[in-house]
Amino acid sequence: MDLMQQFKKGSTPLLILTVLEEEPMYGYQIMRELEARSQGYFSLTAASLYPMLHKLEAEHQVSSNWQDGKGKRQRKYYTITDKGKEALAEQAGQWQEFAKQLRAIIPSPPHQEAGASA
Repeated sequence: MDLMQQFKKGSTPLLILTVLEEEPMYGYQIMRELEARSQGYFSLTAASLYPMLHKLEAEHQVSSNWQDGKGKRQRKYYTITDKGKEALAEQAGQWQEFAKQLRAIIPSPPHQEAGASA
């Protein structure tokens, strides 16, 4: 697994909790929301999303319940819990500090002027 795949996998719980903080969502909705907000960068599959949702539920960071959707189809909606909100605050702070420290070490790529030659 390359470095970016590891970063994405490691940030999945944080991303899920972030969107659920705004409103309860069902799995497919979570996938589409993350994809839309990241302009396709975070494109989860059901095979990666649902095990993480089950893990978060086992850790009492999210809860779920079945609700009727449009057309009377039942969907399992996930809601962030108080424990999940605490975990989100902690993880978001850790991520912000990590990103700050990376930026302090890794320089931004230089901006090349239009028409400049090497």
